[in-house]
Amino acid sequence: MTELRLPANSRIETGKTWNAPANAARPREFHIYRFDPSRDAQPRMDTFTIDLDEIAPMVLDAIQKIIDEVDPSLALRRSCREGVCGSCAMNINGKNRLACLTHIDDMGDGPIRLTPLPHLEVIKDLVGNLEQLYAQYELIEPWLKNDEPVPERERLQRPEDRDKLDGSYECILCFCCSAACPSYWWNGDRYLGPAILLQAHRWLIDSRDDHTGERLDALDDPFRLYRCHQILNCTSACPKGLNPAKVITDTKRMLARRR
Repeated sequence: MTELRLPANSRIETGKTWNAPANAARPREFHIYRFDPSRDAQPRMDTFTIDLDEIAPMVLDAIQKIIDEVDPSLALRRSCREGVCGSCAMNINGKNRLACLTHIDDMGDGPIRLTPLPHLEVIKDLVGNLEQLYAQYELIEPWLKNDEPVPERERLQRPEDRDKLDGSYECILCFCCSAACPSYWWNGDRYLGPAILLQAHRWLIDSRDDHTGERLDALDDPFRLYRCHQILNCTSACPKGLNPAKVITDTKRMLARRR
């Protein structure tokens, strides 16, 4: 009989606890995943209790307070804090979100649980390894390809053609969608996943790009595109309100029409 077990370092232990100051007016617990592969045998969940009256309202503000005043060893990616860079993507109370756009008061009562994006190799704490995702992004050649002579100014586009890019160009590559996709969990080495396919679609529909056939050829593969089974976790997870599942269906439709 086959016996399946989780890897040893997937069992999360109870970690350290930092209590709130005695005079905290609005204490709130944060349970945060901690793991440093270079030194830890097992991951753990540390508990931090902070006073919400001392911080701004977003989850990122709470994490930053913990780093600044409680435990500076906590690892985090962050940059813009305005929902533009995608750096602070993580799993918050069971859903992939951007910490800078997640309002603490929207998390209901009880502790707030923070873990890295699922199914990514953990570099440290809340920082996941995005190397494979960026390699797949490079694979789709995400730049304008046009064989016509370079114009003196920009390449012009009709407003109605520009409007077709809405719903694709806004992607900030936070990878909340890909990390929420079971098909990507199972086939991430061959399936490109919703984030990359959304970016690929943005170039397929750009009227200024004249390599559409070449781009479709690159996607016409049993795994790169067709492992999408419309589970729709990607659409639910996108913090920018985009619909990767819809554009993946449109890409499949484009391939079907040319056959």
